[in-house]
Amino acid sequence: MSIWEKRWAIPLAVFALCSAVYCLTSGERLFSPSPNNHYVHLAQAWLDGRLDLGGSPPGTNDWACFDRDERAACPAGRYSFTGDDAARYRWYVSFPPLPAFLLTPIVAVFGIATWDPLFWALFAGLAPAFLFLVLRLVRESGRSGRTLRDDLLVTTMFAVGSVYFFVAVQGSVWFGAHVVATASTCLYLLFSFGARRPAAAGLMLGLAFLSRPATLLLAPFFVLEAIGTSRRSGGGTALPSSLARVLGRFALPVATLVLLAMWHNFARFYDPFEFGHRFLQIRWRSRIETWGLFDIHYLGRNLTVFAASLPWLYESSPFVRISRHGLALWFTTPNLLWSFWPKRVDATVVALWAAVIPTALCTLLYQNTGWVQFGYRFSLDYLPLVFILVALTRRRFGAVFWVCAVFSVIVNTFGAVTFERYPQFYDTDSTQQVIFKPD
Repeated sequence: MSIWEKRWAIPLAVFALCSAVYCLTSGERLFSPSPNNHYVHLAQAWLDGRLDLGGSPPGTNDWACFDRDERAACPAGRYSFTGDDAARYRWYVSFPPLPAFLLTPIVAVFGIATWDPLFWALFAGLAPAFLFLVLRLVRESGRSGRTLRDDLLVTTMFAVGSVYFFVAVQGSVWFGAHVVATASTCLYLLFSFGARRPAAAGLMLGLAFLSRPATLLLAPFFVLEAIGTSRRSGGGTALPSSLARVLGRFALPVATLVLLAMWHNFARFYDPFEFGHRFLQIRWRSRIETWGLFDIHYLGRNLTVFAASLPWLYESSPFVRISRHGLALWFTTPNLLWSFWPKRVDATVVALWAAVIPTALCTLLYQNTGWVQFGYRFSLDYLPLVFILVALTRRRFGAVFWVCAVFSVIVNTFGAVTFERYPQFYDTDSTQQVIFKPD
């Protein structure tokens, strides 16, 4: 067996196995367009030479409507316009564009009929494979002290024992964005350790940003890794010139892709910082107009979902029901709690937390909890880093860890199979006000 085959056999097997599991779990979803195929429509608009949809959207769920005369949101509650109004009020996809770019060659062939769930289920196998590569790098560099079996256990927990599982099998716009951003984030980590490939790390972080903008706040990990590597190379003293070159090579692709997104935003909304979420034609638009997209006003509710939302238990069928806000992160993957209990805190652990904390805070200040979801899906913006932190604890994965791992797989398999498929297990509230079991 060649060196190439030895190095790539396991990652390729992880990719193939995970993609197969995601496709099998997706089932009937694979062979038709998703009910919210916004990225397919965005790709088709580009192919038609447009930035807007060129007409009314195919549904009423999370489409942005922009008044080009007033440069403001369209009249609330309207989803169709005719005559002069159709030229004035334009419909757009507000979600960052990278997933649509990836779909464009397929949409060029199959058009709006593209089976986007199949594409995302296959693509979803990349993130676990890339995470394994990061875990192997950390192990071989002596940072984690883990074994190959440990790395495979952590990879398995991420693939089918975390909220990534239910996200990977949905196929709709919000979940496709997570799938692309998570794969990009894992590659960002792979290139960032030791600041060994700054340009590649910057490119991957920029691509993650073009799927999930909050991931841009993961940049401190590379910066701190670069500083630490520079100091070690200089015998404990910083090397300003070489460090500046490394940071420059990292920043250039990030800045290029951010500027590209800003151009795309300005071309549509005359505002380089506006992706279009302020113009979403949704029932709770008033809270965005009052508090903005990010505000401490949202923190209490988001923290409640993040940390305290649990299944509702009943004595009769269906025996369990879940809020549409989803389950607490520690409940869906209790093994993540190990990240708070390392044997020692070193520079790598500090660098990872320096990236996780601002990214997590950003999601907790957002106007939406992630509703509708099985588990706290916004955690995927930083979840690969937390799994690396679990590996870096240097604590033995004993019986309790294994019990929690099995529990995680069971819980998230339930979510992947039932979410948006068996409604009896999910609350029917449509107001976003219900998190806990009603009295």
